[in-house]
Formats: sequence, C-alpha cells, structure tokens
Amino acid sequence: MENKKVITVTSPLLPSLEEFMPYLQDIWDRKWLTNNGHYHKELEKALCEYLKVPYISLFTNGTLPLMCALQALRITGEVITTPYSFVATTHSLWWNGIKPVFVDINPVTGNIDPDKIEAAITPRTTAIMPVHVYGNPCDTQRIQEIADKYGLKVIYDAAHAFGVEVNGESVLNAGDMSTLSFHATKVYNTIEGGALICHDEKTKQRIDYLKNFGFAGETTVIAPGINGKMDEVRAAYGLLNLKQVDAAIEARHQVAVRYREALRNVKGIRVMEDIPGVRHNYAYFSIFIDAEEYGMTRDELYFKMKEQNVWGRRYFYPLISEFSTYRGLESARRENLPVSHRIADSVICLPMYHNLTAEEIERIIEQIVKR
Repeated sequence: MENKKVITVTSPLLPSLEEFMPYLQDIWDRKWLTNNGHYHKELEKALCEYLKVPYISLFTNGTLPLMCALQALRITGEVITTPYSFVATTHSLWWNGIKPVFVDINPVTGNIDPDKIEAAITPRTTAIMPVHVYGNPCDTQRIQEIADKYGLKVIYDAAHAFGVEVNGESVLNAGDMSTLSFHATKVYNTIEGGALICHDEKTKQRIDYLKNFGFAGETTVIAPGINGKMDEVRAAYGLLNLKQVDAAIEARHQVAVRYREALRNVKGIRVMEDIPGVRHNYAYFSIFIDAEEYGMTRDELYFKMKEQNVWGRRYFYPLISEFSTYRGLESARRENLPVSHRIADSVICLPMYHNLTAEEIERIIEQIVKR
C-alpha cells in the first residue's frame, strides 16, 4: 500500500482558536460554568432563530433529549420505530422500559415506511419514533395522519437533520417533539451536545426541569430528572460554529455534487439524489452497491478503500434489530425487515466534510470507479 494520508469519514467543524479565546476569557471572568449561564441562553436564542423553531432546550449530548422527550410525554408500552438508525434511538426506549417495535424502511430514502406503521400498532402502542436518515426528511404528513388516527405521539430523532427544511419549513417542527445531536461528527457540533425542540413554553419548562434533576426551584423537585445540562464552554463554542455552518453546508454540497457527477452512472452503484423542495444539509453521502452488477461486494469495496487509507463507514450496519438486546423481539425477525437488511448490507457512507480537498475527493472516487 502506498503511504498516503488517511482520509477519514468525518472531520469536525472547528471555530478558530483566535475567536474562541475571548469567549473563554469571558467565561473565566464570569465564573459561571454551567446551570443555564449567559452563553447557554444566547445559544438557545440563536438556534431558535437559525432553525426556525419556537422553543429549544440544550443538552450535554444527543441521547439524553430522546430519553427526556419520552419522559416528558409520559410514553409507555410500545413505540414503533426503525431498525435502520444509530443504536441511541432504541436505547433511549429501552432505558425508559419501553418496547421498540421495528418496521421496514423506504428503499429510496432509508426512512421508516409509513405504509408499514399501521399494521404494527397494538393496544400497547403509545408513540412513533421515526428518524430522518442522513438528513432525508421523513414523510411527516403521512406519519402524522396515522398518529392522529390512533391517538399516538410522534418524536422525531432528527440527529442528522440540522437545518433541513421542506418548502421553507423546518423539519424540526414536525410531530410532538424533535431531537438533535451536536456530536463532533455532525454538520454542526458543540463537541458533544444535543437539543430538544418542542412547540410551547409549558413543555419547554418541563423539559428544562427534567434535564436539571427535576428541580423547579431551590427546594422543589417535581420529577425524577437527570443531569443533561450543556456547559458554558460548549455553548460558546456552539455560538461560534453557528456563524460558519452555512458555509460548511455549502462546501459539503459541492462535495456531493462532485460525487454524484462521478458515480451516478457507475454500473452497480446507486447514489441518493437531492429531493425537490428540500434544503439539504449534506450530513452524509451514502452509496449502495449491487454486488452482481458492480462485480464486487460492499465489504470487498469497503476494505479495498480502507487498504488505500480511504475510510468509509457502513452506516447503518448491522441493523439495530441484529444486536443482542433486540434480536429476540418478534418485530426484529429478518423476514419482517427485507428492505432494511438489503440497504444495510449494501451501504457505504463516503468521506463527507467541509474541508475535503479536490485531490482527496478524486482519490476517493478513483477507489470506486477503478476496480
């Protein structure tokens, strides 16, 4: 193997240290490091404006908002969800004593298939938890119609969907609540972090109680809450990153354009196209390999790329339903999830970030085109 620089699958969006230092100095001067400080309040305000949402609560990571959303909406019993996601989606259900019920996905978007939801509803079903996979918006209208028909709550795992809009409307406003991840690998990051979006002030207040141990005052605890608060350092970091996220998304867009130009007509390779009316964030660039047509399996291509220091990611593989915690569930049976298995067995996410160089992009493409 040639001694070539490793091209990682992701790379974090970082604010400049020069700009960050005055913020740190101010935090040091204020001596208020956490518990809803100045920068925490400023970031919540700035994110509401940027994301076009009414209320947002910041968290220390992207998993705790899911767990608190389930608590706030008092979800119990069974929740219909997707096996094609990161494990945090269903782990949040398990930690709340809720049984996940898996249904299959749409082969084009990778999102939960609304046509499969209704058949999975039982008397124990209390909610639907869809995921906007790779930032592709779910069919929120269909899902809401089903939820309204059966009196179910809808919580969207929007970890991939920062800034995504459909016809000018934020996807984060769909359902009862949406959650975000600000992990270092995401389009927008606060190193670790996350957020929960809701529709009214009363619900936000309850969420803010829950993420602060349940405290509603100095001596009043109204619920068994948890510690999910974001600190001032990460909030300040987030404010700076928000200033450059649009430029980063556009740079990702240009990477996606080049990938599509080069790979769209390669036999045995399918790429995801932009959806009309959607403001995409280009969080991921996934390709799907038809081994028979391409002449190589997904894993053969993945390891060939890795040997040349091009790191893709088989995301999401394996399916959540294949992990030991979940594979005993009736809904996890392979015959129940044919599309999910086909997609999981054929996907590679290519390197995607704002500062990929033209030379690096061509190196990545070459690994796929030349076989």
